[in-house]
Amino acid sequence: MSPAIRRSDSPGTRRRSRRWAAALGVGALVVTGGGLLAGPAQAMAAASVAVDFPTHCIPPAIAGIPPIDGTTSAQISVDNAAPKVGDTVTVTYTVVKPAASNPVDLALPADIMTPTGKVTVAGAQSADITVEGPKKNDPVPGKGEFPSFSMTGTFTVTAPGEITLSPGDYNIHTSYIMELDTPCTVTDPPAPVSQTIIATDGGGQVNERAIQLGTASGAAGDQVSVVGSKFTAGASVTLAGRAGNAQTGDTATATADGSGGFTGQLTVNDPATTGIVAYEGAAWDAAKGAGPQAYTVTGGGGETPDGSQKLTSTVKAGTLSMSQAGDSVELSAVDFGKGGASTGALRTVTVKDFRGGPAGWSLTGKVTDFKSPAGATIGASALGWSPACATKAGSPSTCAAGSKGSVGSAGATLASTPNGAFTGGEFTVDAGLSLDVPAYAAAGSYSGVLTLTLT
Repeated sequence: MSPAIRRSDSPGTRRRSRRWAAALGVGALVVTGGGLLAGPAQAMAAASVAVDFPTHCIPPAIAGIPPIDGTTSAQISVDNAAPKVGDTVTVTYTVVKPAASNPVDLALPADIMTPTGKVTVAGAQSADITVEGPKKNDPVPGKGEFPSFSMTGTFTVTAPGEITLSPGDYNIHTSYIMELDTPCTVTDPPAPVSQTIIATDGGGQVNERAIQLGTASGAAGDQVSVVGSKFTAGASVTLAGRAGNAQTGDTATATADGSGGFTGQLTVNDPATTGIVAYEGAAWDAAKGAGPQAYTVTGGGGETPDGSQKLTSTVKAGTLSMSQAGDSVELSAVDFGKGGASTGALRTVTVKDFRGGPAGWSLTGKVTDFKSPAGATIGASALGWSPACATKAGSPSTCAAGSKGSVGSAGATLASTPNGAFTGGEFTVDAGLSLDVPAYAAAGSYSGVLTLTLT
């Protein structure tokens, strides 16, 4: 079998396709069982209701059973259904009845299950909230149903209006004899809305715009690099010098990219300059701008005293880029009629963030179905990974690995760094790969394409 890997970078970086190979005699997937529930319930505005949605679950390979396509019943609730912009809302995702159940005859003791998941936010703002539950559960008999469990997380309200919350993918991790996972994905996302909240402006939307200067000083006539983030995508941004509360005549323009970031150059001529701002619109507006960032014009207008030499150095902002150690991965073969996990390791990906701004980055991946030349198919959800990320010493940012679980066609996060006042560095990203292949899958070589995207 040969899966293929694609890679894509954010604007300004390279984009290309990569191929993997994964030889496979044939293989088998394992999942838990679970019964179907009633049809989807309708969510009501400003009220929390239980909803049902189709779910695809892949239990540990040791279970020796195929994936389950069942129904999950879940409910989303919040601690504040009428928040203001800027408020932090706590979200609770309760899986009332999982689609999966204990796949083995062995009874599971209490307090060995740790659930994690995602909640989809839509409407006035969009986001995926990560939620996690405690390592707590009632005993589960052999082949018995998994009990109900709850997970919590938070998000900050950034815009007024109606905000909807829907249950997303979840994973049941068990720590008993072995560390095992049962990832369950929403078959046709998004799932139905379970909770609707109404946010008020609370005095205005949260302004998350930010700028960072390449240097804090320079002689009159020097250029300074200005890096911005969280501006309106595609907006024209004015860069301007400030002398106290007044704007100077030094201005330039930049255009925000699709993620709201930009890098521009401003020539500062006015020796009275004390700061630099960036804003959208025809004039400075604190609600649509960032700054001022302190800046000092040095050298008395550029004059150099007799018997001295002016030394000037510039730190140039770079780019966000990624590279990988290879473009093919050979997964292990499995036996026809037995199946199991076809395993391997992602070729190491190196991320270099030399932008020098406040924005972090995210590396995500999604995979196609695995197909053989004869037309046999293994679904994309059968590929799982266990991400790992290392940060090079001295890097301003710290890399965080994504969650262990299914990659699928919808995709998952491989690694990321957060936004901050000062970000950047070098990082290496790896992942263990495992393709669960159904028993009696047709013998032959299967190919799939994994696309990695850096933003």
